[in-house]
Amino acid sequence: MHRIKSKREGTLVVPSFINNMADTIEKVYSLLEPILDGTDVFVVNIKVKPTNNIKVFLDAESGFTIEKATSVNRKLYGAIEVADMFPEGDFSLEVSSPGVDEPLLQLRQYKKNIERKVAVTTNDDAEKTGILKGVTDTHIALEIKGKKPADISTIEIPFSDIKKTIVQVIF
Repeated sequence: MHRIKSKREGTLVVPSFINNMADTIEKVYSLLEPILDGTDVFVVNIKVKPTNNIKVFLDAESGFTIEKATSVNRKLYGAIEVADMFPEGDFSLEVSSPGVDEPLLQLRQYKKNIERKVAVTTNDDAEKTGILKGVTDTHIALEIKGKKPADISTIEIPFSDIKKTIVQVIF
């Protein structure tokens, strides 16, 4: 068992498999860095299940295509094997983009989605829907339309106040 400090919960006792998953995530990330270097592809999230199922979620400035996913998957799979992370070869790897209904997690995702409609849920569970007009390291600017077409305002929402932001798909 490992002990970690949590701001909310105090000291937590963490089963060793969770610590091993964190180590695995760090190793996968370090193997991904040279693969993604010089591309517009970036890491959104990495998840590892106790069954050694590795899920890598990527995005790209120019869009994350099936071809890019396949290429990264092949290279990363080979790098994991060469690194001998799983001596018995007992692992599975999935490389994909996050789904359209997944919240934005990285600053680069926010920047990529400027001028798109987003739904922002704040920490107090209020939802604001509007056009993402700008992004800084500390906040987003959201253009919100009122009841009348001329009623348009832009509000700034600090990242510290955002629970989740989801891009709204318009058909």
